[in-house]
Amino acid sequence: MNPRHLLLRAALGETVERPPVWAMRQAGRWDPEFNRIRSGLSFFEFSAQVDKAAEASLAPKRFGVDGIILFYDITTLPFSMGLPFELKPLRGPVPDRPIRTKADLERLNPNPDPETYRHIIDLLKKVKSELKGELPVLVFAGAPFTVAAYCIGTGKNMDQTRQFAAEHPDVWRGLLDRLSKATIGFLNTLIKEGAEFYQLFDSWAGELTLPEYDNWAQPYHREILAGATGVPRVMFVKECPYLDRLTATGADVISLGRCHDLAAARRDYPNLVFQGNVDEEILARGTRDEVIAATKKCLQEGGGHRHIVNLNHGCDKSTPVTNFEAYVQTVRGS
Repeated sequence: MNPRHLLLRAALGETVERPPVWAMRQAGRWDPEFNRIRSGLSFFEFSAQVDKAAEASLAPKRFGVDGIILFYDITTLPFSMGLPFELKPLRGPVPDRPIRTKADLERLNPNPDPETYRHIIDLLKKVKSELKGELPVLVFAGAPFTVAAYCIGTGKNMDQTRQFAAEHPDVWRGLLDRLSKATIGFLNTLIKEGAEFYQLFDSWAGELTLPEYDNWAQPYHREILAGATGVPRVMFVKECPYLDRLTATGADVISLGRCHDLAAARRDYPNLVFQGNVDEEILARGTRDEVIAATKKCLQEGGGHRHIVNLNHGCDKSTPVTNFEAYVQTVRGS
């Protein structure tokens, strides 16, 4: 880990000259350069081509972001465990054969050989080689609840996920346990290969009731964050109403959504670092002036210390390039 990097210093709680800035999905369909590199390939075809995935990962560098996050998908890991996926329009990742039974579960390897995700390791090495230490390289993994929902084929449909968990409790718990173990191994492999920062995503867990969250989400956050260490660790749960649970995960950095008051979080948890929380809807549909105003408000609430500027979620595919530029440059001029 290079302590000179602004993003890493901020994540470690050090005093910095300005807050660092990056964005979830900063390499994505909103950027014409990304679409040029992708050139019509399907998602998984594209992400499996190391040279193209590296070029896409590096494309946001031209905007002045303070970190490069690798381009791949959270289903990379269950794929390596033995469950192929297809990315379908309007549905997202769909498993080739949804996990339904104990026999299905037994086919998932909780200790996948790193060779099964060799393209991610090679992508990490390629991006680090291209950067030559100029910026830190970020990696990520999906948390067990969200990934499990995709593995059983329910995805974003919370009612269907709850129904499966109620009807197949042993399979559901076994799936969460296997994913947690595999995620720790995956992240530790990438850290060993030179990743300098990681984010754990639990995109749908924020929609759980508190008892569900305490049963299906937070224990696994704690387990993974305790098991994969050595670099700054960010915990992200989309619009999670349980800030007290987020702050008790052991993460170095907590990512906030629109539902959170950044200034209050900084006041109530002075020893934690927070990430966020410019509204991605403003970037997607606001004017340039509205983006600048929202970013300045975020900077003010962040207080210039123990704060990493990011969005409440990922860049929407309709985000204008000029708005993304205004977002980054407002932070860099702070």
